[in-house]
Amino acid sequence: MTRTRVLIVDDEPQLLRALRINLQAREYDVVTAGDGTTALRAAAEQHPDVVVLDLGLPDIGGLEVLRSLRAWTPVPVVVLSGRLGSSEKVAALDAGADDYVTKPFSVDELLARLRAVSRRRPEPELTPAVRIGDYEVDVAARDVRRADGSGERVHLTRTEWRMLELLVRNPGRLVGRRELLRHVWGPTYVGETHYLRQYMTQLRRKLEHDPSRPRHLLTEPAMGYRYQP
Repeated sequence: MTRTRVLIVDDEPQLLRALRINLQAREYDVVTAGDGTTALRAAAEQHPDVVVLDLGLPDIGGLEVLRSLRAWTPVPVVVLSGRLGSSEKVAALDAGADDYVTKPFSVDELLARLRAVSRRRPEPELTPAVRIGDYEVDVAARDVRRADGSGERVHLTRTEWRMLELLVRNPGRLVGRRELLRHVWGPTYVGETHYLRQYMTQLRRKLEHDPSRPRHLLTEPAMGYRYQP
């Protein structure tokens, strides 16, 4: 079972350490960031399932971080602050926060908020299992197995899954490079086309029968990529 990945953003090292220890003890994967710049990079690279975001950050304001996230991802965000008056709460919710917790707080309260916002997150549209080369790919279950019945599994990273998922959910359609980069890494990475080449090479090596002559994961030169059933 995939563990829930939480990105915690706060400039208090003691709080980050305490939350990391407590959440890891409860079977969460935890990523931490001490400022807004690091948080945005971590969100793009680590693909958290939920974000805990302090508003009082040393470089970029928490609301600005929240708006940047909302420009490309629907990930649930719980705002964390010791100065949340009614106007700050309204501003945070209007900017896209799903909930808020006021310092000081208990870990049990935070966990309850995380569970609540995760339940409210819309379920992705189900995609039937597809065949790529010698493998059957179940996107919903994030599971790849040989189609010969042997049960042999192939491990894909979170980034590989996100890239493959967008292609498989759009069979036969050209998915542009900018759309892929925005979906997988976020809006600040739309010029990093070498990322796409690197990860597509990895996917073909793992899934295509002949990676040098792919039949399913196709490149449209200078435009993007296509999943061909």
